[in-house]
Amino acid sequence: MSPSRRLRVSIGLQLVALIGACLVATHLVVFAAVALLPPPRPPLYRIAEVAEALNGGALDARLGRPLLREVVDTPPEARPLSRRRAWAAEALAAELGRPRDEVRFVPRLPGRLERLLQPERGLRQALPAHGGREGPPPAPPSLPPDAPPERSRLDGSSGPIPPAVDRAHGPRELVMGDFTAALRRPDGRWTVVRTSPESFPTEWQRRLFLVLAAGFAVVAPAGLLFARRITAPLKRFGQAAERLGRDPLAPQMTLSGPAEIGAAADAFNDMQARLRRFIDDRTAMVGAISHDLRTPLARIRFKLERAPADVRQGVLADVSQMEQMIQGVLTFIRDEGAPRRREPLDLLSVVEVVADDAAMMGWDVELAESEPDDAEPVTVEGDAVALQRLFVNLVENAVKYGGRARLSVARVDGHAVVEIADAGPGLSPEDLERAFAPFYRTDASRNLDAGGMGLGLPIARSTARAHGGDITLSARPEGGLVARVTLPLA
Repeated sequence: MSPSRRLRVSIGLQLVALIGACLVATHLVVFAAVALLPPPRPPLYRIAEVAEALNGGALDARLGRPLLREVVDTPPEARPLSRRRAWAAEALAAELGRPRDEVRFVPRLPGRLERLLQPERGLRQALPAHGGREGPPPAPPSLPPDAPPERSRLDGSSGPIPPAVDRAHGPRELVMGDFTAALRRPDGRWTVVRTSPESFPTEWQRRLFLVLAAGFAVVAPAGLLFARRITAPLKRFGQAAERLGRDPLAPQMTLSGPAEIGAAADAFNDMQARLRRFIDDRTAMVGAISHDLRTPLARIRFKLERAPADVRQGVLADVSQMEQMIQGVLTFIRDEGAPRRREPLDLLSVVEVVADDAAMMGWDVELAESEPDDAEPVTVEGDAVALQRLFVNLVENAVKYGGRARLSVARVDGHAVVEIADAGPGLSPEDLERAFAPFYRTDASRNLDAGGMGLGLPIARSTARAHGGDITLSARPEGGLVARVTLPLA
C-alpha cells in the first residue's frame, strides 16, 4: 500500500468530524448567547398603580406591561403567601384604605409553571413533599397584631414594611412579576386586575434569536465549505468516468481524497487497463487472421488462372469480395490503432468539409443552413479524422441507397445532433437496429457492387460511441431513412 493511500481518511470519519464540529460550534454560540445576553427584566408595578387600577383609574404601568381589569362574582383563589410576599397585600390594602380581608393579591407564576401547579394536579406531584409530609405547604406563621409585616426590598433585604405611600415623596413600593389583585365592591362583586400576557417574542427572545441567526450565518458557510471539500472528489470521479466513457484511451484517473474514492479510482484504473488489453488482443487477433487470409486467397487467384473461363469469373468475383472485406478490416484496425489527440472541434465545419467533398464527387448532398437562433457554435471534443470518416460513411450510404443526402447540424438538449436523411426505400422496423451488425446487408444488396461489405454502419456507431454518443436509424414519414448522430457538447 502506497503512503498516499495510507494517509487517506474515509468519508465516514470526515462527515462525523464535520457534524461534530458544527454541533460544538452551535452549542458554543447558544451558550455564549445565554451567558452573555442580559437576562430579561421582570415587569415592575408600583403599589399606587395597582390601587389606581382597582379604583377604576388608568391601566398603564411605567415599568411593566399594561394591566387588565374585569368584574367577577368570586375573588381569585387565595394562596398561602410567604413572608417575603405578604407585604404586597398589606401595602395594597393600606394604599386603598380598605380592610385586609377585602383585598386579594395573588402572585402568578410563568405560564407553564402556573399550569403545572394547578390545584387539581396536586402540588405534591410537581414538587417534593415538604418535610416528608403530604398535603399543601404549611401557612406562614402569623404575626402579632401590633407587629408590622416584613417585606422583601428590591435589594433582597427584609424588615418591617414602612408606610406604602409616602405622602411627601409619592409611592415607593414595587411589585415584581405577574400577579392578580382584587378588591371587593359595595355590591359584593370583585374588581380584578391582572397583568397582561407577555408578548411573543419578547425583547430578550428577539435578541437571542438574532444571536443564534448570526451564529448560524457564521457556522453554515464554514460547514458548507468543508462539505464541498469532502464531496469534491466524488464530482471529479464522475467527470473522470465520463471522460473515459467518451475516450477509452483517455489517461487513467489520478484522484486524491477520501480512502473510498482512492480505492474506487484504483479499481477503475485496473478495469480500464484490463479492457485495453482485451481490446488490443482481440484487435490484434482479428488483424492477424485477416492478414493471413490474404495468402491463401492469393494462391486461389493464381490457380484460377488455369481454370475454365466460366468457372474462373465467378470464383474471382468471390475472391475479390473477400479481399475487399479483409482490406476493410485491416484499414479499420490500422485507423483505430493510430494514436490521435482529441481536441475541441466545430462540428458544423467538419460536416461542411464532408458535404463539400461529396458534392465535388458529383453526389447529391446538401447541408441545411443554420437558423439565426443557432448562431452559437456546436463544439464537440473529438478526433477530427475519425468523425470525418463517420460522416463520410453515413453520407455514402444515404447516396448509395437513397440517391441523395440532406444534412443538418443542431444543438438539442445539451447535445450536438447531426441528421443525414435520404429518399431511399428505407428499412423494415426490425432491420433498423440489425443494420448496425457487422457484415449485415439487406436482401436487395447482396452483391458487392450494390451493397458494399456491411462494415460502414458498425464502424460509424463504434466511432460515435467512442466519443460518448450514438447513432440511430429511423424511418421518414415521406419515405427513406434518417441517420441521427448524437454527440456530447464540449
